[in-house]
This record gives sequence, structure tokens and C-alpha cells, in this order.
Amino acid sequence: MIGVIDLGKAYGARTLFEGVSLKLVSGSRYGLVGANGSGKTTFLEIVAGDEAASEGSVTISKGARIGVLRQDRFMRDEDAILDVAMAGDELVTRAFEEQRALAASDAPDPARLVELEDLIRAHDGYTLEARASAILEGLGIPVASHRQPLATLSGGFKLRVLLAQVLLGGPDVLLLDEPTNHLDILSIRWLEKFLAAYQGCAIVISHDQRFLDNVASHILDVDYGTISLYPGNYSAFAREKVAIRERKEAEIARAEATIAEKKAWVERFGAKATKARQAQSRLKQIEKIEVEELEASSRRAPLFAFEPERKSGRDVLEIEKVSKAYGPKQVLTDVSVVVRRGERVAIIGSNGLGKSTLLKIATGNLAADAGTVKWGHETRVGYFAQDHHETLVDPDATPIDVIWNAVPKAETSYVRGQLGRVLFSGDDVKKKVSALSGGEAARLVFCRIMVEKPNVLVLDEPTNHLDLEAIEALIEALRTFDDGTLVFVSHDRAFVSALATRILEVTPQGFRDFPGTYDEYLERCGDDHLDADTVVLKAKREKASKVEKAGDGGAKAEGPAASALSWEEQKKRANRLKQLPAKRDQVVAAIEAAEARKAWKTKRRRSARRSTRSSPSGKRSKRSSPRPRAEARPNAGAPGGPERIASRALTGGRAARERARTSVPRGPAGTRLARARRARAYAIMDKRSKIYLNDCL
Repeated sequence: MIGVIDLGKAYGARTLFEGVSLKLVSGSRYGLVGANGSGKTTFLEIVAGDEAASEGSVTISKGARIGVLRQDRFMRDEDAILDVAMAGDELVTRAFEEQRALAASDAPDPARLVELEDLIRAHDGYTLEARASAILEGLGIPVASHRQPLATLSGGFKLRVLLAQVLLGGPDVLLLDEPTNHLDILSIRWLEKFLAAYQGCAIVISHDQRFLDNVASHILDVDYGTISLYPGNYSAFAREKVAIRERKEAEIARAEATIAEKKAWVERFGAKATKARQAQSRLKQIEKIEVEELEASSRRAPLFAFEPERKSGRDVLEIEKVSKAYGPKQVLTDVSVVVRRGERVAIIGSNGLGKSTLLKIATGNLAADAGTVKWGHETRVGYFAQDHHETLVDPDATPIDVIWNAVPKAETSYVRGQLGRVLFSGDDVKKKVSALSGGEAARLVFCRIMVEKPNVLVLDEPTNHLDLEAIEALIEALRTFDDGTLVFVSHDRAFVSALATRILEVTPQGFRDFPGTYDEYLERCGDDHLDADTVVLKAKREKASKVEKAGDGGAKAEGPAASALSWEEQKKRANRLKQLPAKRDQVVAAIEAAEARKAWKTKRRRSARRSTRSSPSGKRSKRSSPRPRAEARPNAGAPGGPERIASRALTGGRAARERARTSVPRGPAGTRLARARRARAYAIMDKRSKIYLNDCL
């Protein structure tokens, strides 16, 4: 489908990649990864034909349609959202326009109308509107908004319309640059399903590790001045790349050791006349040994470290009945949340439900319409805004100015050292904030938070502009933030899974508070609740069930739902659930012990009956029915145990047996009296055994 031969690209003296030869086929999905600025987007533009290569060539199958997600594509805001998405299928759209123009003309060409009709039917044009609507809904744009002008959407949702436009065109080659930006988890899940069923050749740039693991069948790695192809998803690629690097380093180490050994021999014996020929031979061997020179990786990871100056109080944040509306749209309604020290609270959910709004209200960057926000004792908050311009307000400031403003008394060496930890070195510290890329601005904000030493971190989409190496470094730094508290909003599932100890999901029905990790949350709710189609189907079923109950006269009010419980009650319930397996094992062990004792008693009764029947005098023979050893009886050593009680109730001891033998008359009357006494003894035995069993349980 796509052939790349000796491709290279350079900007002046800087070479991004060279000598790239690849064959990309249909049915495969290639994840394009690399450090920021390594040339990922440039490679995508060369394949799309938007950028010229410095050397080499790219060939695409004749007649193949290419779909490219261009984030700077021009769109008219007055066009309807659905019309913009339908424009993605250019062939069908042009056919419809020509058909309408011919129909409106005074002398339409019948032959041309027939050709256009055949073309529209061949490309399934009459389902174009339905397909466009389904894709828009899958990307989180509701059906009610499809006929509205594009101007009613924010920048992030406009990018979703662009993505829908690309996907609708049915391209044979799909080129996507960061398609998950501005998508919530539901939309990302929908896009994963779409790409998994895509039959063409797809090349996707993404910094979302979970997305690449779920979508990619191969990985294209832009590193070491070239582009390498690895089979498998991102996790398999990461393992294979490390293994290859280690093998090369081991080979180089062995070659260098061999050279050092031969040089040492030559230096020791080279001056001797008898060893001169051998020394020359070893020198020639050294010349023949080729030591491969490993190129430095373009990947660089920052060194984040968050060390609070002091601990906060136990209660960190208390939000009580907060409400917020933007005009007629109510975003938050009576939201109450309590956060305690040491928690890592992940706020997840669909876009537009007020996640970022809640963080802005909590940090004092936005006023609430109602409710109160109370920070605890000795809390010091570090806030990472989704829009960096909210934090880096001065566009003419430099990175060194930003850090000095945060710590005015710090020395120059300290400020430069902190900037160096986040990959600002040399003249980079003198760049203007307005000239920084998204990743550089994000690292600068984190650097400022590091020097402020807060004990509470409030992060709004912190991974949006970071590459995979920076995301991994951030995760490691936040894992060691033991004395602090973390509250964050993120759509990166790998990031949430690695950090969260409490999940706060925002739904149209309200907040769902779950005390546990993200994996435990998915285990409880199921991963299907992140699938938009499944969510809609589940909502319809619940609605139908409510209607059915109402038709039957109304059901009794159910108890409070788990989501209506307070966080403390949910945590207590979770702890009780964790203790249930141990209690279950104790009860089962007690039941098994009781059953063993009961079986022993039954066996003893039968043995006693057999010995009584076989003895002429009615006495039990000692030799025919020996008393069991103490170790053979369950809990024989426990005084007052059921088997002891049963034994006494049944026999009454030697003296009792003697009295019973002498006092019971012979004949039918004596037999009836003996049976009655035995029945009473058995009743006493059963009663005492049941009491003991209940005590055990």
C-alpha cells in the first residue's frame, strides 16, 4: 500500500531521519512514536504529500484515497455540523451537488444524471447522512446538535468534527496526528473500536500508551536518526527495544574487552624479538575488529520531583453543595466532596460535565454560583491548568523569569539546575513563553510547581502535551509523592490506572464516588461502561424497566444506591467486603469440625447398639467395643465438648449403667422404658451439640 525507499529529511544542519525504507500494508495499524521534535509529524506530512523529502521517495498504490487529520484545516463556522462531517466523502458530496445542479437546470443531461445515480448508489451515498450522524455521536457530539452551526462548538469539539470528516471519507490510507487530544474516555473507546475494524492502512501518532496498546499492530519508532519498524503493540515494542539496545551494548563491551586484552599483550611482549611476529598479528586482529558506535537516543526524560515543604492537616479539601451554570446550561449541581491527606483522587467522565470547572472553583480561579470550598490546615496548593496561558500569563517572560518569580530569593545555579531537570538548557532558558511548544510549556509549569513545594497537587489534564517519556517520568514522581495529596482530571487511562486510589466519575446523573483503584473500579462497573454504545443501550434498558415497574403500579422504593452513600460508608463497606473471605473460611472450618464430631458420635452410637444387642445380659462388652483413643476423637481433649456430652448423655457413666440395669424391669415394659430413656439421652445430646455448634459459628 505504502512504499518508503531511502527516505530522509533535514532542516539545515539538523537531520531528523535518513535511510528510512519501509513497506506499510493494508489491514495494519501503525503507531508512530518518538520524542517531541523528532520528526513524527514531518514524516506524516511527507506521506500525505504536504512536505517534500530531502532524499528518497514515498509511493502509494494507484487510486488509493488518503484521509488526513489536519488540525489547521479551514472550516466555515456558519456551516452545519452534519454538513461539515458529510463533506469528508468528497466523491459522493460532489456527485450530490452536481445532481442538484442538473436537476435545477432547464435542460438536464439524462445520461449524466444516470451516471451520477449509479455513482451515488455504488458508494452507498444515500446512507451518508446516517453514517455521518453515527460517527459524530460516537465522538461525543449529540444528535440534537448536528443541525446547529459549527460556531456553537468549542475548539476541542471542532477537532472532533474534523476527525469525523476524515473517518467518514472511507480512505484507503488513514493518517491521524494525535487523534485522542480533546477526546474523553468514551470517545477514545469508540475510536479504538472504529480503528480495530478498519481494513485500510492507518498511521497514528499518539502519546496515549493504552490507546496504542489497544489499536496498534505495529510500531514505527522515530529514534537514532532513523525510523524502525517493530511488530506488536506499544508494550511489546518497549520491551523489544530495550532488549535490542542491551544486546548491542553487550556486543560492544565484548569487542572492547577483546581489543583491550590484545593491546595489553602487545604492550607487554611487543618489545621482545621472539614475540614480535605475534605482536604484529595481534595488531592486525585489532584493526579488523569493528566496534559499532551507538548513536545517542533522541528520547530524553525530565526529572520531576515533588517534595512538600510540610504536611497538611488530615482534612485537605471540603466542597459542600457547589453549583455552577454557564448561562442556561447547568454544569454542577449541589456537588459535595471531601478529600483527605494522602489520597489520589482521579476525576473522570465525559467532556462538558464540569470536571475542569470543579477544579477551577476549588483552586479559586472561578467563582461558584452556590456552595462553599474549604481548604484544610497547612494546605499549600500547586495547580496545573489545562490551558497553560492561565498559569503563564506573561507571554514575553522567559523560563528563567518564571522560576525566579516563584522563588525570588533563589540563586542562579539553583534556578538553572531546576530548569535543567525539565530539559531547559543553554539558550532554551531565554526563550519567550509565547514561543514555547505545548510540551515545553507543560514542563515549565511543572518546574514552577516543583520549586513552590506544595503539599496538594491539583492537575487538569497534565499529560495532554507530554511525550511518553515525560508521562512515565511524571508517573514515577507522583508515585513518590507520599506526604502529599493528589487531585487530577485525566483521560489517559494508563495514567489514571497507575496513580488513582479513589475514582470520582462525573455522569449526567451526578458524581459517582468509588474508594479504590481504577482497575478495581472497572472490575466493579465493567469496561463496557466506557463504551458509548453500551452505555446508551444500558440507559434504554433501565428506562424501559422503570416504565414497566410504573405500569405495574409502582415498585417499592429501593434503598439508597451505592453512589448516594458517603465516602466513609463506602470505604467501610469495601473493608467489610475484604474481610468476608477470611470470615467465610472460619465458618467453613467450624462447620467441617462440627460435621466430623457428628460423624464420630453416630459411629459410637452404632457401636454401642451392636455391643448391647450381642451381649446376653444387655451389657456392652468391653472387648467387643473398646473405647476409642483420645486422639481418634475430634476435640477429645476439650472438656465439655459435644462428644463428651453425647457420651455422658448416652451411657451416663458406669454407675448410671449399673443403676439402669438393676432398675429397669424385664419384659416388654422394661424394653419400652429403656427406649424412652435412650430417646431422652439422644435429645439432650442433640441439644447440647447444637448449642456448642452455634457457639463455634
